[in-house]
Amino acid sequence: MINFTNIALAAFHMPKVGMGTLGISPSEASTVINEALSLGYRLFDCAPVYFNEKEIGDAFHESTSGVPRTDVFITSKLASPFHRPEHVEPALRKTLNDLRIGYLDLFLIHWPVAFKYVEFDPSARGWPDEEYAEIDESEGGARIDPNVSIRDTWTAMERLVDKGLVKYIGVANFPVMLLHDLLSYARIPPVVNQVEIHPYNQQSKLLSYCKSRNVAVQAYSPLGLPSYKETGEPDLLLDPVLKEIAAAHGVTVAQVCLQWSLQRGYHVIVKSSKRNHLEENLLVNHKNEYASNPIRLTSEEMDRIASLDRNLRFTRPDDWWKDMPVFN
Repeated sequence: MINFTNIALAAFHMPKVGMGTLGISPSEASTVINEALSLGYRLFDCAPVYFNEKEIGDAFHESTSGVPRTDVFITSKLASPFHRPEHVEPALRKTLNDLRIGYLDLFLIHWPVAFKYVEFDPSARGWPDEEYAEIDESEGGARIDPNVSIRDTWTAMERLVDKGLVKYIGVANFPVMLLHDLLSYARIPPVVNQVEIHPYNQQSKLLSYCKSRNVAVQAYSPLGLPSYKETGEPDLLLDPVLKEIAAAHGVTVAQVCLQWSLQRGYHVIVKSSKRNHLEENLLVNHKNEYASNPIRLTSEEMDRIASLDRNLRFTRPDDWWKDMPVFN
């Protein structure tokens, strides 16, 4: 086993733009992963509750891209039914088995809420159909387990680093106060907080806090979750201000949103199964890691986008967990 415990946090490096795997169907995993690798993506964001880690793992293993494992940054997450300390390592080992890798670059607590435990076989790859709903379904909050502390879960996460199973650990969907509490006792501090950020949900206070505590922020849904928004909700990609700025630069609204994110100083996860969109999403200015034709937004354009904030979340756990409204 590799000993990751003494890796200096100052050396932490993560690609600015990563490939999200939510919504990638098993049948398209091989094509999408190979195209992403060939285009230059080097970060892949996975999770058990996306129910495709087995197929993503097969795609990595059978890839013809020639990109070595050491050049790829792979993230996965701890699902809510496995927060009890004794379940954390088996859950991680199942993810490693599904992804066909020996370690993760980053392991996140997916949500700061534990669910009642769901039995599983860590040696079996994939998830049987009948278990799909159980590991990602709270039954309106009825399956939330209020007796599991974040501290106990985090201590078990730290042991994964000690054992060389994970390089770095972090969190997702943590508001400032929970993150503040976690940092007060963490032996190995979280390096990342992955949250929903886009021009309609800018999270400026959280960004400021994370910067002050040296926690990197990684945004999911930086394009406003266009594929999953509910009927009647605004479409960020049709916003007239963003369309005007995009036209001025000769780029897409998606590229404007990504560049705005990067100029604010955080990382982004983008998802598409279409090659042209995968390519467009890399044509932004993030330290020239991938960009061949970078754009740069002016301070006036940044201010115009800042004015679009409406504190609108497209991912709303308070709608999912109404019987136990822990996010209200």
